[in-house]
Amino acid sequence: MKLSFKAQGDGRPLVILHGLFGSGDNWQTMANRFAADFKVYLVDQRNHGHSAHTPDHSYRLMADDLLEFFEEHEIKDAVLLGHSMGGKTAMLFASENSYLLDKLVVADIAPKQYPPHHQHILAALNSVDFQTMNTRKLVEAQLRTILTDDDTIFFMLKNLYWKTPGQLDWRFNVSVLSKTIADITDDGGQQICLVDTLFVRGLNSNYITDEDQIYLDHYFPHNQLSSIDGAGHWLHAEAPDKFFEIVHGFLIGA
Repeated sequence: MKLSFKAQGDGRPLVILHGLFGSGDNWQTMANRFAADFKVYLVDQRNHGHSAHTPDHSYRLMADDLLEFFEEHEIKDAVLLGHSMGGKTAMLFASENSYLLDKLVVADIAPKQYPPHHQHILAALNSVDFQTMNTRKLVEAQLRTILTDDDTIFFMLKNLYWKTPGQLDWRFNVSVLSKTIADITDDGGQQICLVDTLFVRGLNSNYITDEDQIYLDHYFPHNQLSSIDGAGHWLHAEAPDKFFEIVHGFLIGA
């Protein structure tokens, strides 16, 4: 399927994939910085952002979508950067299409299966009745009956849009993501990949632990792991300067 995207800058291609419940727009500030040296593509994965809603959602499908995107835009010798769900898409894509990539950057996700842990978020999203909740304030109030973390609430609210005059909706496909959440938290069908790879983790996050180094080394023999103190799972938003410094240094060989 054709994916919605934005592009800016000139130079070697840098394709960025967002995480679950996100969109390419979440990476706009970081893209502005990378665009000084790269042509940056901010891609919306299926069932997210402005890309189409479909009844199926899996890493197999998202990797295939990405290959179609690379072929359509004649992208090669590229850098692929993926965060969380986008990181697993990127890892699978890289293992199967290494000839299209120069380097791979994976932000705060490991090539392993995770226990389902988004049930409370999905419960909150599914509890919103857009037939009666027609303002951002009403939607926020409903989310707060289940969610307590302000950052998570505000992140979800960024996905609100006017589906029709007077009726809000989510940009992401809540019903399909709810049904396929077990597939999203699995290991992504990862295979061994020889692309030079940088893993970046937030030390306040538990998505990449010290014990996960065995997975990184097995699947990505040419990897390095960098950590950002004081950052959590959304490390590019929580510590943007440090994230840019680490990733940019890896990409330009500093």
